[in-house]
Amino acid sequence: MQVSVARKKFALIKKFLPILGLILFVYTIYQLDITEIKEAFFAINPLYILLILPFTLPRILLRNYAWKLVQEEQKIHVPYWISMNIFLIGYFYGSITPGYLGQLMRIPHLKEYTGEPYGKLFVNSTIETIVHTFSIYIMILLGAFLVLSDYPELFMIAAGWIIIFIIILLFFMHRDRGEWFFKFMIRYFIPKKFKSYLNQFSDTFYQDFPRIKALLYPLFVGVFTWIIIFSQEYILVLALDLPIPYLYFMLLFPLANVAGFIPITFAGLGTREVTAIIIFSSLFSVANEKIFVVSLLGFILTDLFTGFIGFLVSLHEARKKGTTIRKLRDQILKRG
Repeated sequence: MQVSVARKKFALIKKFLPILGLILFVYTIYQLDITEIKEAFFAINPLYILLILPFTLPRILLRNYAWKLVQEEQKIHVPYWISMNIFLIGYFYGSITPGYLGQLMRIPHLKEYTGEPYGKLFVNSTIETIVHTFSIYIMILLGAFLVLSDYPELFMIAAGWIIIFIIILLFFMHRDRGEWFFKFMIRYFIPKKFKSYLNQFSDTFYQDFPRIKALLYPLFVGVFTWIIIFSQEYILVLALDLPIPYLYFMLLFPLANVAGFIPITFAGLGTREVTAIIIFSSLFSVANEKIFVVSLLGFILTDLFTGFIGFLVSLHEARKKGTTIRKLRDQILKRG
């Protein structure tokens, strides 16, 4: 009875948790001057936006290249452009879900193309995301050095978080420990009707598991993808003539970006803007409304724009599948 009540409470929390981010977003706008926000938006010369968008292509190419390196390490053989399509489809779902969890939609598409077990593909997608995320943590640690005298606690928090992250990663990199953990969780915390399925799923987690040293190069590539995306957003800083040095923005804005990973809102909406306002308004005394515009418009021109490309790719893939199904149906009818 207590378990049933707990499950209902958890389901209720999971259902309404994303709304918290939207409430935070709306509340932030309410606290700011809407007129100032509008003026900041319209103050941006459209030429700056046209300058931002072309950098999306090299960023996507590099991110997919890093993922391809992880794929090859796990003996998952997918042509580069097929991988690119799958990556973009996952990016689309990630850009509209809390904590970017929709990126896991890459898995069924990889399964369809490769036939590899779901557990192995889940690990592949997860490790690529972890490596990409860890690269931004490195930038945050460097950013903490920049403001060490003003915010010494920030360095301790960043360093502590990275250490915890590494410990967890090292724990699961060891097959015996990882398999013990998953079996324990399935045995004691998963309903009986799902145990068999999840055991089969977890049994392939360590199939062709990547070596740590093989992840260093994707990590290095990941840093470059972040440099590109934050450089795109820095163009908005220039467009609004804000007194924020490039290096400071490059290494401190990642904090706001990571705040967007918290799964209480769709693609970080709200948490990212609030964090950006706190950081840059206190350090550089810039208008909150302008920082809000940089964060929100930057998200639209980077994440949402990339997600929109993924949306178009998903429509194209669906159309191709529909055409194939119709052809097969017609062939069957003719034979009949």
